[in-house]
Amino acid sequence: MAPQSPQQPATILVRPTDKGAGCTVMTGTSGYSYLEWVDSGFYPPGTRSAAMLGLYGRVFSVVELNYTWYQMARSDALARMVASAPPHLLFAAKLTRTVTHEREDDWREQVARYRQGIGGLKQRLVAILVQLPPGFDRTVANRRFLAELLDGLQPLPVAVEFRHASWAVDSVFAELQQRRVSLVSVDEPELPGLFPCLDVVTNPALFYVRFHGRNRQGWRSSNMQKKFDYDYSRAELQQWCEDTLSGLVLRAERGVIFFNNHVRAQAPRNAQLLSQVLGRVAEAMQPGRD
Repeated sequence: MAPQSPQQPATILVRPTDKGAGCTVMTGTSGYSYLEWVDSGFYPPGTRSAAMLGLYGRVFSVVELNYTWYQMARSDALARMVASAPPHLLFAAKLTRTVTHEREDDWREQVARYRQGIGGLKQRLVAILVQLPPGFDRTVANRRFLAELLDGLQPLPVAVEFRHASWAVDSVFAELQQRRVSLVSVDEPELPGLFPCLDVVTNPALFYVRFHGRNRQGWRSSNMQKKFDYDYSRAELQQWCEDTLSGLVLRAERGVIFFNNHVRAQAPRNAQLLSQVLGRVAEAMQPGRD
């Protein structure tokens, strides 16, 4: 179905306690410009790339930018994007891969360039996503690199996604909390060595979640289509809310949830489905309800 006004609100207020002010939760997808989303029916037939962001914004209130991982952020390009986007739409942006995955000798200079470029998003920036590779384990050298990287990004809002299980320790969470950096909660296949799905909040201003899919067979393949080819069921999303979301909304003022299973437009479909589930969760958690 083509984008239209969603049946459930794109931004949902979850009130975990009678006394709490509540947690605002927004759902969206990792990237929005996929030609296969036209073939799959999320965008109308014949939709061109230039029109996709506006159509996307009819359904969602936040988007995670993929292209800033492939190329350096440019202030002029991002400013034009903001100008053409619906006024309510907020942005998260990945840090460029030549800083995290293909680290070059001048990575410090690249961080400075990225800081300047990302300024084009202005107040619409929710967070910079520091996505670390699966082989980035918790060695002394990697800990020093990450600390220097986070220093270089301050005081911008930052979220860190670990893929290696060695980072799932209290000392790491405490350091992120001290820096007010959001730990990314990941939903992915339960495989040895992968960072687990946690409800740990290290920044009370923002929790950050990424759904990658649970395709165990495709995850270890080198084929990106197979890796992220997964369609979440309502029951799976409901169970995730009970197991993980309940802890996140108790400890944060706002949260963003992105689906990265982009194959065949599964990401926007699942994000809309989660919004429906969240709406019912929020209703059930309203003060005064049993």
